[in-house]
Amino acid sequence: MVSRRRLAILTAAVLAAAPLTACGGSDDPSGGSAKTLTYWASNQGASLEADKQILQPELDRFEQQTGIKVNVEVVPWSDLLNRLLAAATSGQGPDVVNIGNTWSASLQATGAMVEFDDATLAKVGGRDRFVPAALAAAGAPGKPPAAVPLYSLAYALYYNKKAFADAGITTPPTTWEQVAELGRKLTGDGRWGLAVEGANASENAHHAFTFSQQYGGEWFDSAGKPTFDTPQNVAAVKRYVDLMATDKIINPSNAEYAQNQSVSDFANGKAAMLLWQAAGANLKSQNMAADAYGVAPVPFLAAPPAGGRKVNSMVAGINIAVFKHTRNPDAALEFVKFMTSDAEQVTLNKTYGSLPPVTTAASDPAFTAPEQKVLQATLATTAAPLPQVPDESTFETLVGTAIKELFADAASGKPVTEDGVRQKLSKAQQQMR
Repeated sequence: MVSRRRLAILTAAVLAAAPLTACGGSDDPSGGSAKTLTYWASNQGASLEADKQILQPELDRFEQQTGIKVNVEVVPWSDLLNRLLAAATSGQGPDVVNIGNTWSASLQATGAMVEFDDATLAKVGGRDRFVPAALAAAGAPGKPPAAVPLYSLAYALYYNKKAFADAGITTPPTTWEQVAELGRKLTGDGRWGLAVEGANASENAHHAFTFSQQYGGEWFDSAGKPTFDTPQNVAAVKRYVDLMATDKIINPSNAEYAQNQSVSDFANGKAAMLLWQAAGANLKSQNMAADAYGVAPVPFLAAPPAGGRKVNSMVAGINIAVFKHTRNPDAALEFVKFMTSDAEQVTLNKTYGSLPPVTTAASDPAFTAPEQKVLQATLATTAAPLPQVPDESTFETLVGTAIKELFADAASGKPVTEDGVRQKLSKAQQQMR
């Protein structure tokens, strides 16, 4: 189980800041004909409101088919993990939730989530409906999944074609050294080479994982103990933060970004490159034409050290889960079945530019665009899963926050040194104990 101390680290802020939404379900505890579910959706599009507009017609369709009403709240990524853990701890909150797939084992360890054993999976269509790799990222190894996959994602490098052409750049970078070099050429006249979400702890942790893999590092040992401050991890985090601190290709204001502002900067021509998961739909909603940008794999180190791995993305994705405290478990599972049906998988993944983790929907022609081909290739060949350990979500919070602080230092002009990075990571490791 996740310790009370570690849960306190993650949930204290949200418990102090905002009350939880009351549990969903009908007013009739016997399960009358009129049922209402509360659904927390993750922010996949350009804004919280854009997501609500995308989801509402689907929720209305579900109500028409089943008579079950779904009240949706779209929760920003900067708040979602804390709110989920607070709901798990308190036993109060929504019926159905979206979770980042990397959090599955951590949320499962709280004991608050419905586990999808074979009998429960049968109620939503069966185990064979889901891509095995996606289902494997839905809970701790050796246990029934604590969720089922909803959207499959990977990171890619998006680049502005006109900005590249104007700078005389004919191909996207394939190494981080090239990112820095080309980024300097692209920076100036109100535009920066690269945009990032420097205040988003989860985003920071994802990049820390990928860079660490390229440097031959690990964030946990084989026993599940944290190894945050190893030389490999220090070098990995410094390489990422140095894109702002040393290379100066990231606007210092990005140190405060946590709610997709980097995507807006890219869409509006304020940044020439962007690291993101399936950004196409978000860019389209901000009036950036699909032929205005290119999509390439995330770069690698030009000369990886001994032990460095050819990994350029974590296995990303969004899962859908049910809290045990729901008063309408059958209705909640019916909603999960609806959201993972072929029709909804095609509709929603096409809209968001993600990939269906449902086998019968993955072959739809909607997922053959250049962006989806890059994501598919990355997931198939160069992506690796984040550690499926109970403390994974704590890792994201603590290491992601340490990187947020390093970006803040860089933005203020303070030097980011190896020793400074090591101290931040050592402090984060000590908080895990």
